[in-house]
Amino acid sequence: MSNMAQHMSAISPFHVMDILARAKQREEEGHDIIHMEVGEPDFSTPPNIVEAGIQALHRGYTRYTPATGLPALKQAISDYYQRRYRLEINPQRIVITPGASGALQLVLSVLLNRGDNVILTDPGYPCNRNFVRLLGGESVPVAVTANGGFQPSLADLDTTLSQQPKALLLASPANPTGSVLSVSQVQEYSRWSQQHAVSLIVDEIYQGLEFNAPSHTALAADHEELFVINSFSKYFGMTGWRLGWLVAPLAYVDALERLAQNLFLAAPTMAQYAALQAFSVETLALLDERCQQLKARRDYLIPALQSLGFGIPQSPQGAFYLYADCHRFTSDSLSFCQQLLTEVGVAITPGKDFGQHEAHTHCRFAYTAPMDRLQEAVARLSRVLG
Repeated sequence: MSNMAQHMSAISPFHVMDILARAKQREEEGHDIIHMEVGEPDFSTPPNIVEAGIQALHRGYTRYTPATGLPALKQAISDYYQRRYRLEINPQRIVITPGASGALQLVLSVLLNRGDNVILTDPGYPCNRNFVRLLGGESVPVAVTANGGFQPSLADLDTTLSQQPKALLLASPANPTGSVLSVSQVQEYSRWSQQHAVSLIVDEIYQGLEFNAPSHTALAADHEELFVINSFSKYFGMTGWRLGWLVAPLAYVDALERLAQNLFLAAPTMAQYAALQAFSVETLALLDERCQQLKARRDYLIPALQSLGFGIPQSPQGAFYLYADCHRFTSDSLSFCQQLLTEVGVAITPGKDFGQHEAHTHCRFAYTAPMDRLQEAVARLSRVLG
């Protein structure tokens, strides 16, 4: 492999996918595995969306759409922001992408020159730092803890100014912690980033899955360099359809369109037509009911894991993850997760996937399985952990 690009040495593996592969292999060998590793709920895509996708195929809607997406879908997203968040979002600012990863790739590509720095939280979603590296940028990790709600303080951000950051990337609700930014926090980050000429990127792909307060969006902030990323994968239950969107400043849309034309031509056409039903009254009612089911799972799992010895000092406000301190059991969370998979058939994710800060003593539980399976998982863990 002498011709492999040098930057590949800096692209870290996604350990959860290795855990998933091992779990699937053990299932093929006849073992019963409880999946709490991958961020994909057990809910299927809502029937209205599936039927819309089928009808799109029957009607021959299989050709490319414009690079920035189907105009009707962009308008539907704009209308959604108006109805749910009372925000007027120009549909021209909306770019439909192949998943939220496609949106993140576009944003970072239009912002970063080689050597530019991007502030990321640690822990945080692992692909973010790999995208930055692939574009020749550098990540500036900011350690976040439960005491700070797993979000950086302004004082934390000030420590990065000597590295002249080009962008600040935050998430709400966040993976792996389930942390949700308040409206006042978003405004503070917006003011800070504008004061220091830093572009603000907010990942909202778990938006709609908030438990303690009404959903809101960073788009309410007045910021000329604000990019908001969203997805049909999590709240809307469309992971395999590979569809996301980006709301960008109007001045960047032309550049984003040129990049989209070159990188992926357009998002999947069938998925775009299917997503037109994602905002129907019936679909949203179903999705909000599912959100309540996730909340019930969270409320069961937190005290159950705490009783076993896992540290969960704060109840996550959104998404479907628990980021748990497992130092009582191990100083190597990767080996610990592999042990639990082998010995009791419970698959969870090591903290190593999400950064460096206390990663070896943390693991992530995804409460993406039915309640009876979560209860079985706790019973199995109790047998091995005592």
